[in-house]
Amino acid sequence: MSLLDSAKTDTLPKLLQRNAEESPHAPAIREKTRGVWQTFDWLAYRDIVRDFALGLASMGFKRGDKLSVVGDNRPQLYMAQLSAQVLGGMSVPVYQDSIASELVYVLNHAETSVIVAEDQEQVDKALSLKDRLPNLRWIVFEDKRGLWSYDDPMLKSFESVLEAGAAYGKADPGFYGEELAKGRADDIVMIAYTSGTTGNPKGAMLSHRNMIAAAEAFIEVNDTKPGDNWLSYLPMAWVGDAAFSLGMALAGKLVANCPESPESVQRDLRELGPNSMLAPPRIWENMLTVMQVKGGDATPIKRRVFDYFRGLAERCELKRTDGKPLGLGERLGLMMGEFLVYGPVRDQLGLRNARWCYTGGAPLGPDTYRFFRSFGINLKQVYGATEASALIACQSDAEANPNTVGRPMPRIEVKIDDRGEVMLKGPNVFRGYFKQDEVTRETLTNDGWLMTGDAGFFDKQGQLVIIDRAKDVGKLADGSAFAPQFIENKLKFSPYIREAVAFGHERPMVVAMIAIDMQTVGTWAEKRGLPYTSFMDLSRKPEVAALIGEEIAKANASLPDVQQVKRFLLLNKELEADDAEMTRTRKVRRRFVAEKYARVIDGFYGGANSVQVTMEITFEDGRKSSLTSEIAIHDLGHVEPVREAA
Repeated sequence: MSLLDSAKTDTLPKLLQRNAEESPHAPAIREKTRGVWQTFDWLAYRDIVRDFALGLASMGFKRGDKLSVVGDNRPQLYMAQLSAQVLGGMSVPVYQDSIASELVYVLNHAETSVIVAEDQEQVDKALSLKDRLPNLRWIVFEDKRGLWSYDDPMLKSFESVLEAGAAYGKADPGFYGEELAKGRADDIVMIAYTSGTTGNPKGAMLSHRNMIAAAEAFIEVNDTKPGDNWLSYLPMAWVGDAAFSLGMALAGKLVANCPESPESVQRDLRELGPNSMLAPPRIWENMLTVMQVKGGDATPIKRRVFDYFRGLAERCELKRTDGKPLGLGERLGLMMGEFLVYGPVRDQLGLRNARWCYTGGAPLGPDTYRFFRSFGINLKQVYGATEASALIACQSDAEANPNTVGRPMPRIEVKIDDRGEVMLKGPNVFRGYFKQDEVTRETLTNDGWLMTGDAGFFDKQGQLVIIDRAKDVGKLADGSAFAPQFIENKLKFSPYIREAVAFGHERPMVVAMIAIDMQTVGTWAEKRGLPYTSFMDLSRKPEVAALIGEEIAKANASLPDVQQVKRFLLLNKELEADDAEMTRTRKVRRRFVAEKYARVIDGFYGGANSVQVTMEITFEDGRKSSLTSEIAIHDLGHVEPVREAA
């Protein structure tokens, strides 16, 4: 029976109440503080949510009000969201690294009345904006370090709200239970703002039904068990984190674990050894880069061992994908590789206990995908959208494939329209965009089908294949198909390339702007005695251009000739979300980038050898600066080969 069939389990706070009653002393959520993991069981989790909800009620928070959380992943920020939902309010998580203009837009559009901030940094940001936020009444801080001298009347500590809630509960013992019981499955639980690849973010209204249905469907087709550890490190404003750290954790009694800080995630991941993991492509690409760099830095013997067993693993993975049996020598080699390479690598990555891992949020390059699969990591693809409560389709263990995203999850119907756009219907589909009825009508059909904006098709096995964003799929001048993400993922397999943006629609050839990986290219330069002072200086070195040219040539070798990159340019700065070139989830804002770098594109196709580029840089407080420089354009085959140091 579905959780949604019972009035006692049809909202997220009611699931928390169920867990506190059925498994009061089982671990529910942890956080690492000063090097020590601290655990809240389900009973303690519920008690804090109850007292904070009562505290919010004492502050005038009522049904329909909005509460925003901003900061790194912290138990108290998840608890605050559930507390608002108990009272019939909505949570609005925002990105902790958002610049002032982004925060003002979202908080004003959502009509946020309460902000729960992690620490002094986020409090300062909120206080600096309060005059531009007419709906804001309270700022609640969780970490009081550095805030002892603040006396703004809008400020309250998390502890003081809990104390007020305990007193409120004593005065009205039945209030919490009454408010909890008022909740209904179709109440809006969260406004999740989209990443905004084509303009301002849109607020997708998700109901309890949406989130619980998505969680149940995912649990049904995956090997999840109560008590499984889950690392909650993804941005809280990304719907994928809410789907797992709230929806999945409450529905399946998983344990959410909050790392000490963003900088300690890799260390905490290895220490925790979670049973499952979800990461966007950028995380997997970073992990791959780390392993490639470590392999390259090893002693000659270790490097040869690593390269040999890596090659063996990838060949065997391709044979498995093709359904071919492995020979005796290959099986013995894999057994030896497990002891010497594969097992130690999984341990280094913190994935020794992971029964399954997923990549989602954007396409992951096939080469990167196969690397992890070949090393014994059960990496699979998941496909979703904010408007679909993060989850639409996923792969089973037996059907892992870098070229598909698997089958639609239970009770989710997917079809492809006449233009090749993916559409779906199901209980996970959102209720519409907040205060944007016209945009909602453009996205939701009258009969309930969600238009995802993604181009795709079903293969012969019934697996869903996503090509690219429908608006980004185009054709070259000769009519050949052009899917930029596919080419970009090939390029980003290189540890030296952090970001790539390909152009080619209605053009005679494919060209690319490349942002180097500062760390790996910097290490490469230092080993060769190549001095540099900054990202700009490093990216302008002819030797670096030659290195990247060779990496692009490697990627081109696996592409049809018409889709191969013919010209490239090395950017003198990284693509940044603060400069509106990327979303907060690291997706390229193609339309904006094409307009911003129009001169570069003209230079590519006009045969120029260099182009003058003026780049605007946005600081966190909203101040702007500009950077102008002459950047060389390189033709493949016309860069000097890399010269090794003597």
